[in-house]
Amino acid sequence: MPPPGLAFGVGESWKTMRRFTLTTLRDFGMGRSTIEDRIVEEAQRLLDIFQQHQGKPFDPTVNIYSAVSNIICQLVFGHRFKYNDPVFLQLQNRVIESTQLLASPEVLVYNLYPKLGTVLGDFQKLHKNITENQKYFRDICCHRKVELDNNDLRSFLDSFLARQKEEESRNANTYFDERNMVVTIGNLFAAGTETTSTTLRWGLLFMMKYPHIQEKVHAEIEREIGKDRPPRSEDRKSMPYTDAVVHEIQRFGNVVPSNLLRQTKHDTTFRDYHLPKGTPVIPLLTSVLFDKTQWETPYEFNPGHFLDAEGHFVKKDAFLPFSAGRRVCVGETLAKMELFLFFTALLQKFCFEPPEGIRAEDLDLTPALTFTRSPKPYELCAVVR
Repeated sequence: MPPPGLAFGVGESWKTMRRFTLTTLRDFGMGRSTIEDRIVEEAQRLLDIFQQHQGKPFDPTVNIYSAVSNIICQLVFGHRFKYNDPVFLQLQNRVIESTQLLASPEVLVYNLYPKLGTVLGDFQKLHKNITENQKYFRDICCHRKVELDNNDLRSFLDSFLARQKEEESRNANTYFDERNMVVTIGNLFAAGTETTSTTLRWGLLFMMKYPHIQEKVHAEIEREIGKDRPPRSEDRKSMPYTDAVVHEIQRFGNVVPSNLLRQTKHDTTFRDYHLPKGTPVIPLLTSVLFDKTQWETPYEFNPGHFLDAEGHFVKKDAFLPFSAGRRVCVGETLAKMELFLFFTALLQKFCFEPPEGIRAEDLDLTPALTFTRSPKPYELCAVVR
């Protein structure tokens, strides 16, 4: 039986899930104005939470995770959660902890010697987190299945259940089973929460580290949007500097440096190395995002990488934070929209400063040891502009 889901699925099962996922998420607004409206609304809620701290230091991690996670939840489940919902917070905490555990020495040992899994504590914690989140997703699926109305499908989950019911009625040999449903939902929830949230956390840290860049973003926002209306996706066209900053945050933040595990589909020769069919391959996105032949100053945070001499935005072929090819990130269009709208809304409302006694030049950009490349925990001051 092939592995289920999107992240590590293979063969016809993966093809079916990816095709269905892309089509269904687009049907429910991914990349369109309907989901943009929801992002704008969620961004305003996040601004309200930030403002409650009244310019005093706080760790923005949980609030950013909640805001970003609510977007994928609306697409997948058809509803959002309150930021203080204990179930919602538990789901997020398991994702955050699992990301940390995936980089632990014990889990790396398990990857080499799977039989040791029963005696490796970190692997057991990781397995427990995944199992508990899947149990929650399975319970939601069972509950939604009972009340499903084929004439009123409101989410990815509803559409999956309707397709499952249709194929079962035809006695079809289907990939739309509970196993694929639960794992695919888990993939969407984790990926739709972790990577965009982490990128935004890097973004705010970079703005504190480089206040002269933050000032230029503020100036462009004031010039093109003002202070009264929320940013919209169409504003990106007239805001090349802010767009360049968002892209540089993704490049320099390098959130998924080693991508996900792949394998060769056919016998392949690459740079005189013979790779037999089925060889595991880890494509390092770091190698292209920091390629000295593609970027003028690869190891410096430099929005100029995406600007020409006249200040116009320039696309770069080496910009591949979402990977490439047939397994490019399913949520790329959603993530791009979220990053621009959340980041611009935050910079429109606040000036981000380090806590008192910490100089901008002393802020630590050393990443934490996690599966994704995330910043170490930090506090910031969100000062209303």
